[in-house]
Amino acid sequence: MKADELTQVAAGLEKPDFKSNEPHLLALDKHLILRTYLEGYSISEIDTKIWTVIRSNKVALAFVRKGSLANVTRWFTYVEAAHPEIQAEVKAKEDERKAKNMAASKKGGSYDLALQDVEKGVVTRFPPEPSGYLHIGHMKAALLNDYFAHELYKGTLLLRFDDTNPSKEKQEYEDSIVEDLKLIGVVPDKTSYTSDHLETLYNYCIRMIKEGHAYADDTDQETMRAQRMDGIASKRRDESVEYNLGIFEQMKEGTEIGQKNCIRAKMSVDNPNKAMRDPVIYRCNLLPHHRTGTAWKMYPTYDFACPIVDSLEGVTHALRTTEYTDRNPQYQWFLDTLKLRHVYMWDFARMNFIRTFLSKRKLTKMVETGRVWGWDDPRMPTIRGVRRRGMTIPALRDFILKQGPSRNIVVMDWTNFWASNKQKIDPIAPRHTAVDVKDAVKAEITIAGPEAPYTEDKPKHNKNPAVGMKKVAFSKHLLLDQEDVKTFKQDEEITLMNWGNAIVRKINGSNPITSIELELHLAGDFKKTEKKVTWLSTEGQELVKAKLYDFDYMISKDKLEEDDNLEDFLNEVTEFTSDALVDGNAKDLKEDDIIQLERKGYFRVDKPAKDGEPLVLFNIPTGKTK
Repeated sequence: MKADELTQVAAGLEKPDFKSNEPHLLALDKHLILRTYLEGYSISEIDTKIWTVIRSNKVALAFVRKGSLANVTRWFTYVEAAHPEIQAEVKAKEDERKAKNMAASKKGGSYDLALQDVEKGVVTRFPPEPSGYLHIGHMKAALLNDYFAHELYKGTLLLRFDDTNPSKEKQEYEDSIVEDLKLIGVVPDKTSYTSDHLETLYNYCIRMIKEGHAYADDTDQETMRAQRMDGIASKRRDESVEYNLGIFEQMKEGTEIGQKNCIRAKMSVDNPNKAMRDPVIYRCNLLPHHRTGTAWKMYPTYDFACPIVDSLEGVTHALRTTEYTDRNPQYQWFLDTLKLRHVYMWDFARMNFIRTFLSKRKLTKMVETGRVWGWDDPRMPTIRGVRRRGMTIPALRDFILKQGPSRNIVVMDWTNFWASNKQKIDPIAPRHTAVDVKDAVKAEITIAGPEAPYTEDKPKHNKNPAVGMKKVAFSKHLLLDQEDVKTFKQDEEITLMNWGNAIVRKINGSNPITSIELELHLAGDFKKTEKKVTWLSTEGQELVKAKLYDFDYMISKDKLEEDDNLEDFLNEVTEFTSDALVDGNAKDLKEDDIIQLERKGYFRVDKPAKDGEPLVLFNIPTGKTK
């Protein structure tokens, strides 16, 4: 094997699974039949590299130790015995990795990926398509790439917009991605665009055609899909280079003939991995591009552009979700065929949640059909959506980083997601009091009540004085919730929270109760009462009108299957509102403030109370199941 082939063997042995390792170990065993070292007559850099890769890969190491590949086992054992300096180097790297992993594990996830060749520098990339707003799945990819580049290895993070589909992409989406990344604390070192490389990609495609690695195909989409599925070659697969170049130029011009064609890579017809069956690498699109206008009439596919641009832009480690695993050999094929610099690949599981879809196509449909208010609707799993619902950025970052770069695909409940947020907001959320307007019950303290209304300064948070103080109004005339009052019994002693005890002396009405009369009993022991209720004084303060919102899942099924029709599982009613009155301190609340309405839950201020409009509050889930 030549030097570049041995380098490919080293790269292939980095995958932690036997299926990927086996062909490279077999090739290595054949190469070592009459050799002590991989190159020359003394240990070389490639010997060190491949020995270290095998030593660091538990799967490959177990296979070598087993001894079924005699030559590889002989070579590995000899290098191990004769060159202890390599082992020292491996141990030092393992110790360093363990220390970094220990620091990362405090976040809850395991980051012990042992990325290769990190001493030469680490460059990761986040390549979103500007065809929608970022959702929480994208955030995981962004945060992991940022974490490996900046926190674990002090390297470089690239933000590259994969903008080669004018049908879906908008400047609005690009701007939103930049804003959202900044919001979650992901600061790329460089920003680029795949469209910056369109001329280069065009030339690489010409080269592939000339070298017999690509061809033009006018087979209709349905037939092409069926042929790829059945392993049938296209009738155009063996056309001449001249024919294919001619069609490619027609595609570049956007002619009628050009629009009927695409360019396919000549990989395989019947490879068991269907991603390797002559994938499309160029197609026409006459719509204006949001950056390049009408300069181009055809564009490369992501599968073709990504490995090339990764290599050209200096990416060292491409972290991708497991949905791309089948396409990893395809990625490598393009680099090998075009003789481009190698890029290491690592797969991690995407985030999936019950009763949630993260498909941009489906999310776009929700927006375009008016099922939601927009991309920032609190029912949407976008970064803006969950933020508008009340998820804090620190909780969001912590939750996602705790998932780690595991390959295990799980469908998560939202319970832990929101429970992690509660831990952040509970210690700092000011406490307020609210009563539902529809079911408010008037209460009058007829015995021992205050002669005139008055206010007192009370802590906004009983356990955290740093949150500040608020004015609490006291008077004879109160409002209570019907849900509380209907549980009262004649002459029962209750506790008015943050005031003291009272005795129920009269109950008017039954279903609903219209009013009650109380005797204030401040000497009473609140520890002996069964019912502790919230209340509002109607005097001594100007109550604030509020509209409370709560939301349900958009779909009724825990997990949509590939062949499920989305419309069949959409919940018709996902938004619930009620009117409330809130204590007078609420007039000072600002947009994005997070508060707790005592005994009602946590809420985010979507709109402050001003210009006669009510305060708008969105309920924040806490992780508790209803």
